[in-house]
Amino acid sequence: MKYFTTLIKPASSSCNMKCSYCFYADVAEHREIPNHGIMSRDIMETIITKTLEHCTEETTITYAFQGGEPTLAGLSYYQHFIETVDTHKKDYHHIQYALQTNALLLEDPWIEFLREHHFLVGVSLDGYIKNHDRVRRCSKDQGTYERVMRNTRKLQEASVEFNVLTVLTRDLSKHPRELYEFYQKNHLKYIQLIPCLPSLDPKKDPYALTPKQFYHFYDEFFTLWYNSLRKGEYMSITLFDNLIPMFIGIPPQQCGYLGFCSNQFVIESDGSVYPCDFYVLDRYCIGNIKEQSIQELNTSSTVHNFLREKRDLCKLCSDCRYVKMCHGQCRRLSVCYYDSEYCGLREFLLKHERELVEVAMNIRR
Repeated sequence: MKYFTTLIKPASSSCNMKCSYCFYADVAEHREIPNHGIMSRDIMETIITKTLEHCTEETTITYAFQGGEPTLAGLSYYQHFIETVDTHKKDYHHIQYALQTNALLLEDPWIEFLREHHFLVGVSLDGYIKNHDRVRRCSKDQGTYERVMRNTRKLQEASVEFNVLTVLTRDLSKHPRELYEFYQKNHLKYIQLIPCLPSLDPKKDPYALTPKQFYHFYDEFFTLWYNSLRKGEYMSITLFDNLIPMFIGIPPQQCGYLGFCSNQFVIESDGSVYPCDFYVLDRYCIGNIKEQSIQELNTSSTVHNFLREKRDLCKLCSDCRYVKMCHGQCRRLSVCYYDSEYCGLREFLLKHERELVEVAMNIRR
């Protein structure tokens, strides 16, 4: 079985929220054209036909939709997308769908559609109301917590498969217990905790996570998680789900732990293609799905140069026993894990290796 994933931005950088730390708004501001608008049906159909034609044998194809806010493309966009896929796919194509959303528009028709077509939904929810409404506000500068939670409960009631994506900011990192208890109270079991990135501009960022804050947050958060696990209460946390299996030789799920980048095949709404969601910038554009085949896009010189770009590792990496596990992390996210003198991930592993290995050995059994 082969696998092919493409990340599609049907609404470009358009969004009905104005989050304080939005990394994609930051990326868009650094492009000649910040917003390409809503994707046309012609480009949508080109994406579908070219991906299906590219996969000529047994393949699981994942179409993942992100933004901006992808639901702004409208429910009809996704209905037509699936109808087109169903028309053209072969028996050896196994199709999966994923949607990352702020959940503001997930009213009943959306919920039923997502359930019917087995979407994996990622809900952007930054924990308890005080934190969420401070940083995730709508364009009218109003808090969004109540609407997001209402629609999240609808997903739960409809048995739609979903996870929660929380951006770990500088301020939120001071409240690990409050965040953990929020997840428990609301029966949220699958959590992606993403470090808040610094802006692409070389200026002080009030939201970006520092390596020391990373360590202090996860030191307490892991202890809470581990104590719950010993009582038989499991919560999926991205960092732990990647680290723990590596102690028994199972490869990580997240690309940042591989030690190298791969072409993530990100498609903007005008059809332009990029190698990574963090680098949807003009200088990294590898071509356009309207004009080139997937094979040509995968082998372009821009992709080759992107994959070969060097990055600076922490000087502690040279004698760190964990370097073959983390490989210096994702080159864009690494600033949240370590700087030139200190590594928060290393300090976390040194303190909690015994418990991590214990959990890993229980998985093996």
